[in-house]
Amino acid sequence: MRTEQFTAENNFSRADVALSERLTDYTRSALKKLFESGLVTINGRPAKPSQSVCAGDNICVQLPDPVECVARPEDIPIEIIYEDNDVAVINKPQGLTVHAGNGNLDGTLVNALLYKLDNLSGIGGVIRPGIVHRIDKNTSGLLVVAKNDKAHLSLAEQIAEKSCRRTYVALLEGNLKEDSGTVTTYIGRSQSDRTKMAVVPPEKGKIAITDYTVLDRAQGYTLCRFDLQTGRTHQIRVHAKHLNHPIVGDDVYGRKKREFSLEGQLLHAFRLEFTHPTSGERLSFTAPLPEYFQAVLKKLKLSFNLC
Repeated sequence: MRTEQFTAENNFSRADVALSERLTDYTRSALKKLFESGLVTINGRPAKPSQSVCAGDNICVQLPDPVECVARPEDIPIEIIYEDNDVAVINKPQGLTVHAGNGNLDGTLVNALLYKLDNLSGIGGVIRPGIVHRIDKNTSGLLVVAKNDKAHLSLAEQIAEKSCRRTYVALLEGNLKEDSGTVTTYIGRSQSDRTKMAVVPPEKGKIAITDYTVLDRAQGYTLCRFDLQTGRTHQIRVHAKHLNHPIVGDDVYGRKKREFSLEGQLLHAFRLEFTHPTSGERLSFTAPLPEYFQAVLKKLKLSFNLC
């Protein structure tokens, strides 16, 4: 158990909001547990998450020691579309989490990779071996995995330098006014819900840049291509909401209504391009849209022809 103590610099209507600005890595539910366990005090008295905080108040929080977690192999079916001694390219299905989080170590892509592959890079740590970048649980499609640290560093550098190209396809609600454009904002944790990301002021987040191109239109829907220039958490989903055209099936950033009997957002990592860490060869991979995605396009009479 370690203690973190600080003085509030501003007034806050809620203590949990004040604490969230200090403990930026904690989710809303994790902060709630700290209060429920009596680990937060304000001016020496046990605090409630809903109580107000005044500038100058002394806030003290007891933080439990982190529990060491190690991911273990599991026989989970995954599609490996390419593999060599340095990298593997995976076509991740919707519904599969990439790596562990919130204390859950089982049933992830990492567990499947540990079972299927002989080696994975160690830079990501014991719960994220091999993971250079990720895609959301309910987003399908391509991601590259590093099988050694040399490959990991090379791929991470390519992502940082924007030479690793990632192209997504999404179905949006409504009709975009422009046929193409670029969204440039700053993305950070939502102040109202720490489990979400949001467009925030520059000092509160990191720059996020997404290019988009309309592929086809139907009454009330737009099929769109997205190319990432940066890779922030939930970037395309947040930017789609920022355009006032959230992704169909996204009940976090869009409507709660389940359209077309979907289990998640219609967002697919369609193409992935990068330079091989050892050979220097430029590699390009594509993954077809999942059947449930194709079924919706067929119903709306939308055509997908992205070469």
